[in-house]
Amino acid sequence: MNHLIIFAHPNTQNSFNRAILDAVVQASQNAGAETVVRDLYTLNFNPVLSWEEMQAIYQDIVPAELKHEQKLITHADLITLIYPLWWMGFPAILKGYLDRVLSYGFAYKTENDESVGLLQDKKMQQFITIGNNVARYQEIGFADSLKDCLVDGLFNYCGIIDIQHELFGDIHIIDDQARQQMLQSAVTKTQQNLTALLEQKA
Repeated sequence: MNHLIIFAHPNTQNSFNRAILDAVVQASQNAGAETVVRDLYTLNFNPVLSWEEMQAIYQDIVPAELKHEQKLITHADLITLIYPLWWMGFPAILKGYLDRVLSYGFAYKTENDESVGLLQDKKMQQFITIGNNVARYQEIGFADSLKDCLVDGLFNYCGIIDIQHELFGDIHIIDDQARQQMLQSAVTKTQQNLTALLEQKA
């Protein structure tokens, strides 16, 4: 069982996002999964997709650093994204990672004039921190919009349809008890998803 965790927060050591990462890693290891973490800020991942790189990829010329990330995704049974929501989207480094790594010929292809996702055998979970209130986001429709764009819209296109995501809100004002409950939720969901995958493989 292979679990790939992609982490994107500039405070790599002391943020609540880091606490989520640590909790998910521990739960994954306790479940016996081979766990790989890609900490994009620590890796100093270059998020810029150049025109030259884009054209080369259509010629099946893929930089070694992208091939490595693609290999990790290929081997993963469960993919976890951990990130803060900024301006209704991914942090730039994560957006750039997805721009570059989910490339043509790897994540999707064109067949009979239609796009076909190539990552159908993956399960995904996302843990997303927000400064606002989750109930408020749900009330005004933002939560649905985020699901449509950042979760289903993007990854369904690449063939991933088994996706769960959770918003952790009011992140700057909640107390430690509320944070612990959020961490436990992340642990529980990770355990459940890995258990489901193990049962499928049995």
